[in-house]
Amino acid sequence: MISAIETVPLQSFDGPLAAELFLVARILFGGVLAFTGVNHFLDLEGMAGYAEMKGIPAPTASVALSGVVLVAGGLGVILGVFPALAAGALAAFLLVATPTMHDFWAVPEDQQQSEMTSFLKNVGLLGASLTLVALGALEWPYAVGLGLF
Repeated sequence: MISAIETVPLQSFDGPLAAELFLVARILFGGVLAFTGVNHFLDLEGMAGYAEMKGIPAPTASVALSGVVLVAGGLGVILGVFPALAAGALAAFLLVATPTMHDFWAVPEDQQQSEMTSFLKNVGLLGASLTLVALGALEWPYAVGLGLF
């Protein structure tokens, strides 16, 4: 018979360097997504054209709105400002954008590898954002400390 696996709820980031590593992870994760959001504004026309090609309604507004979500969500994760909401907004963006913008199964063969790589990258980012949503109820070290919980 398999032994029962018991879980111990995480109460804090009190392991060796846990708080510092969590801060570095937040900066890397949130920074990449915030930078991506800034790029939505720097190349709004080009990204709107790509979104239109993918069949996204109101492509310019959609790219601008997604840029706002990425910048606000990324900064929220970095700073620890409404972290569960910030990570949840990023997860929602990734859940919608990943299959619509990186549909590797529906593109010509010469584009499939590139789209699959982007798709899988986004799936990994979605996993990370869901992890941060789960940790959103904890007090984050090195954070501004504004939150829902």
